[in-house]
Amino acid sequence: MAVRAPAIGIDLGTTYSCVSVWQHDRVEVIANDQGNRTTPSCVGFRDTERLIGDAAKNQVVMNPANTVFDAKRLIGRRFSDASVQSDIKLWPFKVIGGTAEKPMVVVNYKGEEKQFAAEEISAMVLMKMRGIAETYLGSNVKNAVVTVPAYFNDSQRQATKDAGVIAGLNVMRIINEPTAAAIAYGLDKKATSVGEKNVLIFDLGGGTLDVSIVTIVEGCFKVKATSGDTHLGGEDFDNEMVNHFVQRLKRKGISGDQRSLRRLKIACERAKRTLSSTAQTTIAIDSLYDGFDFYSTITRARFEEMNMDLFRKCMVPVEKCLRDAMMGHSNIHDVVLVGGSTRIPKVQQLLQDFFNGKELCKSINPDEAVACGAAVQAAVLSGEGNEKVKYVETFDVTPLSLGLETSEDGAMTVLIPRNTTIPTKKKKIISSTYSDEQPGMWIPVYEGEGTMAWDNNLLREFELSVIPLPPSGFHRVSVCFDIDANGILNLSAKDKTTGQSITITDDKGRLSKDEIEKMVLESEKYKSEDEEHKEEVETKNALENYAYGMMNTIKDASKQLPAADKKKIEHAIESFIQWLDGNQLAEADEFEDKMKELESICNPIIAKMYQGAGGEAPIEIEDDAPTSSGIGSNNVGREIKVNVLWCSFFVEFIFNILLYFW
Repeated sequence: MAVRAPAIGIDLGTTYSCVSVWQHDRVEVIANDQGNRTTPSCVGFRDTERLIGDAAKNQVVMNPANTVFDAKRLIGRRFSDASVQSDIKLWPFKVIGGTAEKPMVVVNYKGEEKQFAAEEISAMVLMKMRGIAETYLGSNVKNAVVTVPAYFNDSQRQATKDAGVIAGLNVMRIINEPTAAAIAYGLDKKATSVGEKNVLIFDLGGGTLDVSIVTIVEGCFKVKATSGDTHLGGEDFDNEMVNHFVQRLKRKGISGDQRSLRRLKIACERAKRTLSSTAQTTIAIDSLYDGFDFYSTITRARFEEMNMDLFRKCMVPVEKCLRDAMMGHSNIHDVVLVGGSTRIPKVQQLLQDFFNGKELCKSINPDEAVACGAAVQAAVLSGEGNEKVKYVETFDVTPLSLGLETSEDGAMTVLIPRNTTIPTKKKKIISSTYSDEQPGMWIPVYEGEGTMAWDNNLLREFELSVIPLPPSGFHRVSVCFDIDANGILNLSAKDKTTGQSITITDDKGRLSKDEIEKMVLESEKYKSEDEEHKEEVETKNALENYAYGMMNTIKDASKQLPAADKKKIEHAIESFIQWLDGNQLAEADEFEDKMKELESICNPIIAKMYQGAGGEAPIEIEDDAPTSSGIGSNNVGREIKVNVLWCSFFVEFIFNILLYFW
């Protein structure tokens, strides 16, 4: 019987993602196959394979047009959004407007042009994080809690949840990042904390800023207010530095070379990290563009000056959050730093000055806190936690006001004010006059704080279809806004005049069930192709190891082999290695044929030599269930292990004989 894996927590970040699990009465952050506890949210597409994480980021310089990152800045947005249009100018990959203004990433994959929605790219990253957890836990993972910025709107939350479905996950809960960080902080301080405590979570990551005030008391985490910016983070600080150097190098023609720009961006990101601990650093790039070697120094003061407007912009949500929570500076007990960009000294200084010199809390790991809190929430929801987390309870809030445009003058009618505790449900009666045979009416839903509807963000438009069609006249429709624990809006309506329930059809922009099912199938297909490619690579490497191992064996036993036999084996191995060098992309059955050909030459000679020394012939093991490709990994692995083991015994046997006579 298969062991059920525990639920996991995933911090799906703009630049890096992290996965953790509650196990052995504590949170464990899971390292990836490279030993890193965070994984780049990056996907690379090549002619032969798809790469995710560190492997994708490592090849971005050589393949910038087909390496996708910052998908979190696209998810749930429209192609015409100003933030999307500004980002497109900075990305080396191509983004076009798809159906219903959905941004679509265009790449070349296996010789074909492919288009991917941001949900699909995010799903690939989630699948990578799921695979990391499964390797660590040794069983299939199904349930997960995924984090999003507190300031994500309804469309972005729903799109993130869709990404989880495409990745094959049951997303138990979408939780706000600062709330998850507050959970991690609260558990860390539980032993020393007494009474009620107001904590301000300042979460500045690679692409987003969130500020939340959370009241913590006896395992209860209640969000009082939240604010933020979904387009402000470390990536923007990097871009400012890149633009600074591009302006200096404009005469070199670098601005149109994506590969050179990517190398410069990586160097600037590295310099930014270095400047968090030193006052000056050097950027040196050999042959950056057209043989030009770039060398420059940058000081922390210069870096701070070029980003000062962005740094000051980070303080605006802090002030707004305090105002919404109706708290003063003295009401905040701790200011907790979360997110890698909070390591920047100037950000820390501005925040500390804002709170009149108050010492900032740096006791939790800013890169891992969000994932740790998500893992705790996952343990609570799945019932896997112990007494430490048994009574953890969270109360989140809506980041923006939600309402309708119902009057002729275009005023915004707010149904759910911002910072309302969720889940929540509100109803509104709408009066409307239908004309004869009118099939329905459109109700636009807005989010924002403007008094007029057009001053806010059009979240969605819903069609209210009345069946059967009413005659013309006065009708009253009750519209219900229902926000669930994920912060996702669900709508229902009823015609109060006729008593009929009304079908609400979602607007364009969201993925339909059919589209999600199609993406799920494609995701499984890509995963299967990745596994096949991985198996082919492993098989090729195993056969290559066998060839080199056999070469080393005949060198060690050169005195026992006749010169003609030794030459025959050496020639066969050299031919095999030359074939491998020229056929790296060969199919598995081709590797099998070459392997059999090599074994047919080597095995009889080695067996004859072994029997001449008084030993027994090597044993061959056949796999009862070879794979459909004809070269199952188990079969190849067993044969190689037997041959290598036999060679070891033979070398040891010869060595002992020589030692005895010596």
